[in-house]
Amino acid sequence: MKILILGGYGVFGGRLAELLADLPGLELLICGRDRQRAEAFCAGYRGAPAVIPVALDRRDIADALARLAPDLVVDASGPFQDYGADCYRVVEACIAAKTDYLDFADGADFVFGIDRFDAAAQAAGITILSGVSSFPALTAAVLDEMAKTMDIRSVEGGIAPSPFAGIGLNVMRAVVGYAGAPVRLRRSGRNTHGVGLAETMRFTVAVPGRLPLRSIHFSLVDVPDLQLLPRALPGLTDIWMGAGPVPEILHRILNLLAKARHAFRLPSLEPFSGLFYAVLNRMKFGEHRGGMFVRARGLADGKPVERSWHLLAEADDGPYIPSMAIEAIVRKWLAGTRPVPGARSSVGALDLADYDALFANRDIHTGFRDHDSAAPLYRRLLGDAFDTLPGPVRALHASAGAREWRGEAEVRRGRGLLARLAAAIVGFPKAATATPVTVAFTPEGDGERWTRNFGGRRFSSLQSEGRGRNACLLVERFGPAAFAMALVVDGDRLRLVPRRWTLLRIPMPHFLMPDGPSLETGADGKFRFDVEIRAPVIGLIVGYRGTLEPVAID
Repeated sequence: MKILILGGYGVFGGRLAELLADLPGLELLICGRDRQRAEAFCAGYRGAPAVIPVALDRRDIADALARLAPDLVVDASGPFQDYGADCYRVVEACIAAKTDYLDFADGADFVFGIDRFDAAAQAAGITILSGVSSFPALTAAVLDEMAKTMDIRSVEGGIAPSPFAGIGLNVMRAVVGYAGAPVRLRRSGRNTHGVGLAETMRFTVAVPGRLPLRSIHFSLVDVPDLQLLPRALPGLTDIWMGAGPVPEILHRILNLLAKARHAFRLPSLEPFSGLFYAVLNRMKFGEHRGGMFVRARGLADGKPVERSWHLLAEADDGPYIPSMAIEAIVRKWLAGTRPVPGARSSVGALDLADYDALFANRDIHTGFRDHDSAAPLYRRLLGDAFDTLPGPVRALHASAGAREWRGEAEVRRGRGLLARLAAAIVGFPKAATATPVTVAFTPEGDGERWTRNFGGRRFSSLQSEGRGRNACLLVERFGPAAFAMALVVDGDRLRLVPRRWTLLRIPMPHFLMPDGPSLETGADGKFRFDVEIRAPVIGLIVGYRGTLEPVAID
């Protein structure tokens, strides 16, 4: 297969070429207006396909198709929002040349309008797919899976790129261009408009059993999903899609500019896109990870339900996700599954299983969460990862009712004055090589109180599900101090990882937060715990480890 990639040395086209690097039967024509950049890309390319640099302006695409005779054209140039009245030049040339076509288009109007070429594409016997990227190919695949168990009424989604991912200038032009401009969407059952980058929400991307991203600030973006998904889901009354770039301070500045443009009817902010591009690609700090989410609300068996899908991409794998939809289609094509001829969006082009097969080869993890307020606390927080825990750990957390477990523990204490003072305030037990321990679990509000008794020394804490910035975290409160912790499944262990803390409900600096390993596992049929609490300057405050077994109820 010979594939002509417009914008082949750019962000998305270049990553697509990398994703196809293991396929020796391909010939990749790396096209763009700058021949030197195309040659430099090909010179540095490491992969099985043959790569050929081609200087090509999209205005000359018809001649190029006749001269180069590719089997497939991939348009990875853009921004598609800026192509004006002649925006479908490449599509029309491909139909005339009877050449299959895929694009990365994120312009909602561009992708929504591709259907006008359906009859011509069918007559030519070729496939024209537009918007073959995360939005809407991946979001539609997720919602297709959700629709198997629920009648979807509202959808929210968002993408949170790693601060180290890098954003192309064309993407920045597109985003800044519609900041403060009307964005078509469906709201309260009506087709209406939102305001690009002026509407915001917070969400925590949290794949069950993995360390979640920190709470992300998302802003409304103009993506094809807003117009396409209501057509694919007739019962859909509301849809909202956002992006959460970091650092948040720069993001909020763009929010303010978008609101100002909308309020005072100012001209487009696109002339400032170069400035935002330069600043954003230099202000790289924070977690080296990114994510994505899709949340749906609707009905199942006549009852309201809420379900969310989460994606977490570690290190440098996240930036490849937008290019994986075309990768998946090309791989299926080579395996003998060619898309049906015609012109349409990428909605329905792929199943979630197609993505899962690609994610399995990278440090990309996904999972669903069913929001069931009646489920026990730890099952609510861990989702389907709860079922992977060792039997004794599941047993301890499987009930939402009152219960009691007993066993034996070893206790270590810090010896410094501050350590002893902190331990005395909370009521931590004294040091002991072996002491009987009892833990009573009592429902309290929407959480449960843990009352621990180490050889007659009692102290308690209240555990509950986090809200707001602490969403998807376990919040444990010891008197005036509260700690928000992630529940992370690590092999046969459950780790509690501190993420945020407050004192007298006031957020405190992360570098002052007490920390230390906190593990739960199973051994010899018993629940085994190992907790250590340390604090900056103070050092060890208390550490205790031991085993527990359930007390039989008469």
